[in-house]
Formats: sequence, structure tokens, C-alpha cells
Amino acid sequence: MLAHRRALAEAISADFGHRSRHETDILEVLCVVQAIDYFGRNLRHFMKRERRHVGLFYRAGRAYVQYQPKGVIGVMAPWNYPFSLTVIPLATALAAGNRAMLKPSELTPRTSELIRQLIEETFAPDEVAVVLGGPEIGAAFSALPFDHLLFTGSTPVGRKIMKAASDNLVPLTLELGGKSPTIIARGHATRQTLDSIVFGKLANGGQTCIAPDYALVHEDDLDTFVAEFEASVARFYPDGPTSRDYTSIVNDHHYERLKGLVEDARTGGARVIEAGRTPGHAAERLRTLAPTLVVGAGNSAEIMREEIFGPILPVRTYRTIDEVIGYVNARPRPLALYYFGGRNADCEKLLARTTSGNVGINNTLMHFAQDDLPFGGVGPAGWVPTTASRASAR
Repeated sequence: MLAHRRALAEAISADFGHRSRHETDILEVLCVVQAIDYFGRNLRHFMKRERRHVGLFYRAGRAYVQYQPKGVIGVMAPWNYPFSLTVIPLATALAAGNRAMLKPSELTPRTSELIRQLIEETFAPDEVAVVLGGPEIGAAFSALPFDHLLFTGSTPVGRKIMKAASDNLVPLTLELGGKSPTIIARGHATRQTLDSIVFGKLANGGQTCIAPDYALVHEDDLDTFVAEFEASVARFYPDGPTSRDYTSIVNDHHYERLKGLVEDARTGGARVIEAGRTPGHAAERLRTLAPTLVVGAGNSAEIMREEIFGPILPVRTYRTIDEVIGYVNARPRPLALYYFGGRNADCEKLLARTTSGNVGINNTLMHFAQDDLPFGGVGPAGWVPTTASRASAR
């Protein structure tokens, strides 16, 4: 991987239309290196036989758990992080002693082809195999009798994968998405808070499953939130949407979909604020959307019902934490929930009375980078057979 680092950055940038090599280094290469190093340090401990207690009348015997490989693992990877979300599951499968078959996304063809070349140079065909192709190939891949199948992608496609795998009773890990709320406590619409939100929302052009999907801001702080958002965007991307570190939307379909979400909200009476644009901007790159706030969109607006997956952040106001809890709980359980504020009674109430896959307190995205935390969703956000608890990063 490291020997082909430049080729990887160029392939991903070409697939997206533009993506900074720095973003690829941080969000793709660094994550993979960190995961491989983590397995290298901990594999002996992970695979060690675990002693278990025996009942009173069976003390002459011993009980233990012995781990062994499952067999052949299928990995169906998404387009938004086409390298890391293919190779980290591969590294996990190989560390546990398995073989693997990979199905990279057809929406990032250059990156998928590079992955195929790297795998064929490194592994024997009966160790790791790569399958390329479109939706028809993906459907056939998901119907194979794997010993375990991992799919990362959208909830609608996840339902199809689960149906296909059920014919062979294949165990599944589904890493899906959803609408991850970001709650800002009263008085906490600060520079530090907005820098974290802007980082989480605009990394990879907002095309991240755990990106903040909408913000709940106290009604007293709305104007401050908007001003700090615009100031933070200016710091992160001084040239606005043409900044070299600002990522384009992956294809025309998603670009038009995102523009349609904004227009639908505008038509419904929401206030649309584009940050980072200044008079006299040079012509923008292909499929590039400015960082956008959508203030006051109604519950029926498409942008409040669909996962956004782009650099658009709806903002709604609230008065009490009970109002926030009611709003979050009235919707499908999110993959991630973010809270900005002190560790006070409101924070504890929010954590105790909501359910999500993961939680970030005074940060966004960082829980994903913690190797010792489990990662996964709840309900429509995903399904991991062995995960029954929520992880938090503070």
C-alpha cells in the first residue's frame, strides 16, 4: 500500500473528480496503517484461549473458548472511502486466519482496478480474490455461500444484501447509515464546536456515513451558530469550494440528488445559506457544492427524511433537552450521535434516553479512529451480530 500511495491518491481523486491527496492520506492510508499495526500488536492476545468458569458440580473439568477462523469472508465495499473500507475488513479477515473475496465499488472504477492489481501482486488467488463489476455482479456476490459477509453501504441496498444472504443463512455484518444528529447545548455554539462540526461534516465532501446529518441548536444560539459555521468554513477552506482540500461529489447522480434536496427545502420555506463563496470566484470544479446550511426545514422536507451524504447541514432549533430527546427518538436510530456541551444533567439524560450505534462528546468522527471501541449501528443503521453495546469517544 505504501509503495503505491501516490497512485492511490491519484486514482481516488480521478474517481471523485477531485479529492485532496492529504485527505486520502488521512482518511484512507492512515486508517489502514493504524488498523494493521493494531492487529500486529494485539493478535496474540485476541487469539489466546479464554478460560471460563465451570459449575460447582463440574469442578473436575475445565471450560474454555478456543477461537478459530470462520473460513471465506466476503467483503462488499462502498464508494465513499473505496480503499480503507475495502482493505480494513480484509486486514481483519486475514488477521483472524481467513481467506477473503472482495467486491469493491463500481462507482470508483480506477480505485477498484488499482485494488485488484495490488491484491493480485500480493496474494495467491486462493488467499484473496477481487471481483469487479456492477450491480448484477454485486447481487451474485451477495448470494454466494460465504462463511461471513460484510457489507458497507446504504440501508436500502443493505436490505437486499440481507435477503440474498438469507438463502444460504450467511452470517452478516451490515454497516449502513442514517441521519446522525448533532446536538449543541445552549451557549456552546463556539469556535471550537463549529470547527469540529465543520471537520466532520465536510471531510470527503460530506460523503461519510457518520458525518453530522443535522444539527439541533438552542434557539438563543442560532445566529451565533450560523456566523461561527461560516467563519470555520473560511478557516478550513480559504478558497471556498475551489480549495484544493475540498472534495467533489462522486458522480452526476449524487450531485443532482443533493441539489434537489436543497431546492426542495428552499421551496418549502427553509433559509439556505451557502458558506465560502465570495464575489469573483473562479469557475468551480466539476460536481462541487458549496458548504450549505439549511435553516428551518420542515419534517416533511426530503432533506429531513433522507440521509444527505454531502456538504449540506440542516439546522433546527430547540428549547429544552426533552424536546431534543423526543425529536431523536421519533426517528430511526442513528449510526452516530454527537453532543457538544458540558457533562451535566442534560448530557447524561440525552445519553441515557437515546439509542445510537456510537456517540461522540465534543467531537465528531473520532470514535471511528479508536481501535479498541466497537463500531456499528442499531436497527436501520446497521447490524452486527456480536455487538450489543454503544461506544463513546470523548
